[in-house]
Amino acid sequence: MDFSDKPLLSGPRTVLRPFTEADAETMGEIIADPEVVRFTFPADADLTPERLRSWYGSRSAQPDRLDLAVTDRATGELVGEVVLHEWDPDARSCTFRTLIGPRGRDRGLGTEATRLVVGHGFERLGLHRVQLGLYGDNGRARRVYEKVGFVVEGVRREAALREGVWVDEVLMAILDREWSGPRAAVRPTAR
Repeated sequence: MDFSDKPLLSGPRTVLRPFTEADAETMGEIIADPEVVRFTFPADADLTPERLRSWYGSRSAQPDRLDLAVTDRATGELVGEVVLHEWDPDARSCTFRTLIGPRGRDRGLGTEATRLVVGHGFERLGLHRVQLGLYGDNGRARRVYEKVGFVVEGVRREAALREGVWVDEVLMAILDREWSGPRAAVRPTAR
């Protein structure tokens, strides 16, 4: 799978677009949010402004993954990211991950962004399966994934020690044949 084409995907609430180096400062603020740290990165992650500029500035050149900025359609504000990565050609599958900062939460932006990129994966890229893992105590993310149609496939019990507490990792996936129907109400449209 060649992810060299970085599409612009639009929905009623969000626009997913390729990252630029100029997104690094805002993404640095989003990544530093305590909830994002709790559910995505270890607290000791060394994400300097230089590393962030290099990372986000290079996302559009990566042929092995699709990283898109999640923006609020009404304001153009960058609120997070969605990523398809870890392409397995034999299984026609990818791993999905996302993070949404505080200004993008509780407004349906994460749900729509997830639908847009997963729909792109099935409808444009020909994926058979999209999988993900999340911490068991991340109820907000699990509700989003279930709304989109992801199904729990298993639980890795006490898989991570987070802030002195053992937490489970929940494994979820959605298959191409499960994509069609009411959960796929928001279809990606390239602009």
